[in-house]
Amino acid sequence: MTEQDFILKNYNANIDNGSVKWTSPSNIALVKYWGKKKHQIPENPSISFTLSDCKTITEITYTKKDSKGFSFDVFFEGNKNEAFKPKIQTFFERIESYMPFLTAFHFKIETSNTFPHSSGIASSASGMSAIALCLMSIEKKLTTQGNSTNDQAYFNKKASFLARLGSGSACRSIEGELVVWGKNDSVSNSSDLYGTKFEADVHSVFKNYQDTILLVDKGEKQVSSTVGHQLMYGHPFAEERFKQAHVNIANLKTVLATGDLNEFIKIVESEALTLHAMMMTSLPYFILMKPNTLEIINKIWAYRAQTDSKVCFTLDAGANVHVLYPESEKQNVIEFIKNELVTYCQNGHYICDQIGQGANQIQL
Repeated sequence: MTEQDFILKNYNANIDNGSVKWTSPSNIALVKYWGKKKHQIPENPSISFTLSDCKTITEITYTKKDSKGFSFDVFFEGNKNEAFKPKIQTFFERIESYMPFLTAFHFKIETSNTFPHSSGIASSASGMSAIALCLMSIEKKLTTQGNSTNDQAYFNKKASFLARLGSGSACRSIEGELVVWGKNDSVSNSSDLYGTKFEADVHSVFKNYQDTILLVDKGEKQVSSTVGHQLMYGHPFAEERFKQAHVNIANLKTVLATGDLNEFIKIVESEALTLHAMMMTSLPYFILMKPNTLEIINKIWAYRAQTDSKVCFTLDAGANVHVLYPESEKQNVIEFIKNELVTYCQNGHYICDQIGQGANQIQL
């Protein structure tokens, strides 16, 4: 599909008001996206686990208005939040050509997270995908019966397409369990425009895969992801990194089919460290890992060597550590975390989650 396929041509102007509500999860990339072109197009493909319990719940109430321009209020966990408005304003500006009804209504956006906002978990993926899904539900109500937006596959693709324009990784939060974003020759249905559900064979060992998130640092990052992506322009190792991501997705596709956890560990941990290596070798260079991030990594390596466990780690663009492991190891790994890793978490905080199925609409 192309961008033109997502332009809404006609809608019912006689609907005056309504409300829609969605819950959408966060996700954690196994092969990382770092660096983007214009219009939120990724420089390299990525693949992620969709999470289950770390999610955003968003309700949008819309009321027809006569004035021109965008009109919206944002409430976070019950309180009006002006800080979120600029990002949503930018999002609306980017998607107006695909949703011309945005200027016809005033929107009340009420949102909350199932995880603490100050936890250091990036909420842009879950937050922007939840808004995109709500807007798609509004579009569906405004379009006549039989319009293509009533088709679920189209609905999901356009929701992902829109979410990408709010936050790149948000396009991977619409569906589950594994989602690919970015064109890659080894994944036939992959696209730069939206995330696609990974449809190839997946070994049973990856079902209900566990992700325990160790909250090493809850503070605001010293360098934002937006700035970090921009620093890939002119980066001395960028082109080789982009090639590496393509190779790793092809290799991971085989690993996911065979259930080879040793190879899974190699790819996932290498990807995490490569992401941070790109940060440390950009100009200006920066480090988002903290001393306790490294302590946890070394503890995981030691535990794996001692026990032959298949536990491994990945990192997002921050200091927190995602501990990944098969469900069969849950009891042992949780004990390991409590006994040896929790001391490196800020205030001893960590969140237990697992692979999930994607977003869900909440009926009002």
